[in-house]
Amino acid sequence: MVKKASLLAAIVLLVVSPLSVYSQRRPARQITVKLASMVPANTPWGAALNRMAGEWAAATNGEVRMQIYPSGTQGTEADVLQKLNMNVIQAAVFTSFGLNKIAPEMMTFSCPLLIRNDDELTLVFDAIKPELEAKIDGQNYHSLALVKGGWIKIFSKGPVFIPADLKRMNIGSDPNEPGMTQVFKSMGYQVVPIASNRTLIALNGGTIEAVYMSPIAAAGMQYFAVAKNMAGLNIAPFLGGIVMNKHAWEMIPERHRPAIQRITRRIGTEIEVSLAKLESDAIIAMTNHGLRINEVNPLQEQEWYADLEKAIPALLETPTFDRATYNEIDTLVKAYRNGR
Repeated sequence: MVKKASLLAAIVLLVVSPLSVYSQRRPARQITVKLASMVPANTPWGAALNRMAGEWAAATNGEVRMQIYPSGTQGTEADVLQKLNMNVIQAAVFTSFGLNKIAPEMMTFSCPLLIRNDDELTLVFDAIKPELEAKIDGQNYHSLALVKGGWIKIFSKGPVFIPADLKRMNIGSDPNEPGMTQVFKSMGYQVVPIASNRTLIALNGGTIEAVYMSPIAAAGMQYFAVAKNMAGLNIAPFLGGIVMNKHAWEMIPERHRPAIQRITRRIGTEIEVSLAKLESDAIIAMTNHGLRINEVNPLQEQEWYADLEKAIPALLETPTFDRATYNEIDTLVKAYRNGR
């Protein structure tokens, strides 16, 4: 009888054990996060996003995977934000323009000539970054990473040394960003709405004579071949961010969230470093191919700042800039310039 019972127990173990092992090893429900990016895959930022996808999968044992849609395949930043809200995609890379649609305080960071150099940029960014991320998190999103994207410069067909030089030209502006068009108009500039895919044609045809953009974009789009001058002055910094909608973030198991946040912020820092180098390399490459940098002397520089001071009251009346955020940044940079 004992032998029969032992045999029965062995049979039960043989039948049940494989099922138990399978149950223990069966992977948890996999979550796929679809991320949209305007950045081409074959760039340092694109490569960093691919590394991030691999690290997410490794850190979560394959439970959380990222599927990247690069090169603007999901449309403009406005299109991407709409898809993010509908959960068609769950995460996205945005510039200041897209981030501003989530939290209006974001564009204030890019107010023309408010922040003037890399040292001021680092000071202000480190001071207000937590506030900016909290603003994003308070709008039914989750900020995975927020980084410095680089500088906006003026590229023009003729040289630009002082505001009057630029005010004689027609400046191309993206019609999808009416806020910036309003800003330049309020400062006395002639602005012509031009879709981004028509900018080079408009420069060649003379409809516009100047554009404002990142040197990385100017190099990549070959605008510098026509707009052969770049003002040496930093017009404004801009931000980049990786944002997830709140619903998708909360679908990720809580045990995996710290690792995903940590990985994304580290990758964000790597992206920030690579963008700074890419911007520098882009300027060098463009100057090697005929771009002229219009460096300003101290008197010319002060003309720009004086022109901005006159425009500030009107700028702060526009919905593009947040007065409280402007005052906070202005206080920080003025204290820094005064050595306090």
